[in-house]
Amino acid sequence: MATPAQWLAGARPRTLPAAVVPVAVGTGVAVSYGGAVWWRALLALFVALILQVGVNYANDYSDGVRGTDEARVGPLRLVGSRVAAPRSVLLAALGCFLAAAVAGLALVVVTGAWWLLIVGALSIAAAWSYTGGSRPYGYRALGEISVFVFFGLVAVAGTTYVQLERLPWPAVAAAVPVGLLACALLVVNNLRDIATDGPAGKRTLAVVLGDTRTRLLYNACLLLPFAIALGLAAVRPFAALTVLALPLAVAPVRAVHGGGDGRALITTLQQTGRIQLAFGLLFTIGLAL
Repeated sequence: MATPAQWLAGARPRTLPAAVVPVAVGTGVAVSYGGAVWWRALLALFVALILQVGVNYANDYSDGVRGTDEARVGPLRLVGSRVAAPRSVLLAALGCFLAAAVAGLALVVVTGAWWLLIVGALSIAAAWSYTGGSRPYGYRALGEISVFVFFGLVAVAGTTYVQLERLPWPAVAAAVPVGLLACALLVVNNLRDIATDGPAGKRTLAVVLGDTRTRLLYNACLLLPFAIALGLAAVRPFAALTVLALPLAVAPVRAVHGGGDGRALITTLQQTGRIQLAFGLLFTIGLAL
């Protein structure tokens, strides 16, 4: 039976910036329009966080029962390491999805935007089918596209909408760099696992592109957000504050460009999460101002 510490590790807390940042940025846009509703923002944050944990448990379960996590270099996997029964991990994932659905339904009710039910259903379906089901799209090099859409466009724009009950264009524009940084997390994660994912039949985008081009993709996902934020500074001048986070990119870019692999990329993954948080905080402040 897994210990509480192992369940926490299985939830992969280092991936949670991907859930926090889009909600913060979407709220920053709402603040700039004078329409922030803080309890709605907090409820959106809960949805994002619990959905991210659900994704992580679902991936743990699906990869574990397929046997693709047995030689994994990265953080603990509950099923792959045999510290938790597959059924227990599956129930944990489903419980998280249910909690996200209930909280999301509350936002649907208060906004009266019933079409958000479709968005929520698609988000949960995407979370499960990343590695779950008979044809998981994460095994077909589509993971980054999904992350960009759901942890960028949907999360930022959705957070803004549930507060303002309309969608101004800066919310959509701001979602692009946020989505790219979320992709950077997945790209470096999959770069680390190329050696094990390929033989296991898991055709991630990193496996398809190969080592060299995946490293170039990581650098693009990490650095383009800064260029986009500077472009937005033409209409939201304080968005330029994001350049203060740019020095944090030096170490991970150097590590990836220099050929770091295996366990060395675990540090790079952590550094990428820190960049995402720093960028997100500065971007949120810049957009709000």
